[in-house]
Amino acid sequence: MTRAHLPGIIAMAAIVVASNILVQYLFGNWLTWGAFTYPLAFLVTDIMNRVYGAGPARTVVFVGFIVGVFCSLVGTQIMGEFGPLVTFRIAIGSGLAFLTAQLLDVGIFSALRNGAWWKAPLVSTLVGSTVDTAVFFTIAFSASLAFIEPGNDVSWAGEALPILGFGPIAPLWVSLAIADWAVKLTLALIALAPFRAITARVVAPAEMR
Repeated sequence: MTRAHLPGIIAMAAIVVASNILVQYLFGNWLTWGAFTYPLAFLVTDIMNRVYGAGPARTVVFVGFIVGVFCSLVGTQIMGEFGPLVTFRIAIGSGLAFLTAQLLDVGIFSALRNGAWWKAPLVSTLVGSTVDTAVFFTIAFSASLAFIEPGNDVSWAGEALPILGFGPIAPLWVSLAIADWAVKLTLALIALAPFRAITARVVAPAEMR
């Protein structure tokens, strides 16, 4: 790690902390405000990968993971209306989803880095975001994994409702996951603009193609 990597490390840490705070506040019926900040972690990882390579990008990911674990530990000690703000299942799901998805993002980006400038950040973020959503919501709320934390009642997440209020019947957590995933995919497209603008300033034009 060098001083040049500090902006990426600070940005990742700030995104993780902000997302852990904003996830406590609802946005509509299916989302929290954290859904709009967390996907920026993929942007930070991809910029670090393009500018400095896979090694520094993984360093930023591990820093984000450590910060996330710390936030989860703090959250387990804060009592809300229905118990701890962060349960054991949410902590496990969040940490595993973040680490798996971000490292997958780094690997895919590295494999595609010599293609068109937009391909590596777009594909890596789309795949990483999909895995992140699937891993987190399944671990945190699926009834099939209730054995992870038997004392944590998440039956509310299993309530059978139309998906997003108008689709086929499915557990509530499926709607939450789909809404979260849709935000991630939308932001993946929007993030191409700042990715291009930031990396074009520091990467040789021939490398950007």
